[in-house]
Amino acid sequence: MKQAIVHHLNGIFASLVLYAAYGTCLGRAEDWQGLKSQLTQAGVTPALAYQADAAANTLGGIQRGASYSGNLHLQLLLDGERLAGLPGLSGLVDVLWINGGQPSEFTGDAQGVSNIAAPPALRAYEAWLQYNFPGNRFSILAGRYDLNTEFYRLNSASLFLNSSFGIGPEFGQSGFAGPSVYPDTSLGVRLAYKPYPNTVLRVAVLDGAPLDPQSGSPGAFNGRSGLLVVAEAAFLTRPVANDAPPEPRSRIGRQSGLPPYDDKIALGAWYYTANFDDLSATGIAGSPLQRRGEGGAYLLLDRLLFDAADDTQRHLTGFVQLGLASQTVDRFAGYIGAGLTAFGLISGRPNDELGIAAAMAANSSHYIAGQQRAGLMVNPAEIAIELSYLAQVAPWLAVQPDLQYVIHPNTDPNLRNAMVAQLRIEMSF
Repeated sequence: MKQAIVHHLNGIFASLVLYAAYGTCLGRAEDWQGLKSQLTQAGVTPALAYQADAAANTLGGIQRGASYSGNLHLQLLLDGERLAGLPGLSGLVDVLWINGGQPSEFTGDAQGVSNIAAPPALRAYEAWLQYNFPGNRFSILAGRYDLNTEFYRLNSASLFLNSSFGIGPEFGQSGFAGPSVYPDTSLGVRLAYKPYPNTVLRVAVLDGAPLDPQSGSPGAFNGRSGLLVVAEAAFLTRPVANDAPPEPRSRIGRQSGLPPYDDKIALGAWYYTANFDDLSATGIAGSPLQRRGEGGAYLLLDRLLFDAADDTQRHLTGFVQLGLASQTVDRFAGYIGAGLTAFGLISGRPNDELGIAAAMAANSSHYIAGQQRAGLMVNPAEIAIELSYLAQVAPWLAVQPDLQYVIHPNTDPNLRNAMVAQLRIEMSF
């Protein structure tokens, strides 16, 4: 039965991909949009999105070289009211195809110069159902879920391609194989509550290891993996909308349809319940000491710094990310990220973005001690400086040239500072 369902879904997604490609290549985009409209009326909205990075390490790092990375998202957004007459119910199925190489194999960096580069795979990335209770103050979501779609997330930082600007390395590289984020997600439950219109409290409880086992990971539903608990309180200010607001039931949780915020302050904390090896301390037999649990905390700030009086689409924002993690079991125990993003600088191009940002990941004391015990020297931190420009060429196409300078790649004194040039292309249908 399960194989039949999977086969049926694969057939649906394959048909959507072929139809979208056919319609786009032959200039028949209206056919694709017409099909989407019909399916949306029935309660199922298909979406296709492709991202590709062409990256070249031009200086330093491990060696000069170039790579190509890409991913394809095949999504079905579900409307419970139209599908089954259940207001407040929604869902998402997202199948992910990852292809291409790894630019960090040339730069040798630890943070990740491309936030889409990952080992080639075809997998279900997200598959969840969400219910928003009447009154739109409480939401519950269950299934396979990327927590970075709601937790540890800033609008101003989303322009940048370095992985640390999506989720800090102190959290992103924690646990057995990272938390439930791209590209390896796990099963869990997320609760969200809005005590006030611009205050959101979130808690998620997830399996402590990805659903697709990685090297060193005990795999899903294994007693060794334990649980990951994440909590965040976010306080936001939003512009006053001139038009009527969307339906109240769509104002919380995923697919909320809310306008972008102007300012955001978020405080979060996370904790794994499993046991982890100490990175330095050993027992009598020489094996690493086991530490019960692993945790950390983060603070996020996003601020509207300038807004043109004659054109609200021209504005400047700034962000700061601060993260702390365990000194005993986490490689990166501290993280600082900050940047500026300008929108609509060029007249007539309101959707273009220009930004500069820096991310510093600091090694933990136990990681440094463990490396020194092994006869290896390390620098205290790795720093990545990024300059990026996103050009919205068409409603369905964006082109983004990007330049990153990585200081102390992988905190390895033997690696020279690296310079990485990238070009990202994003297409959505």
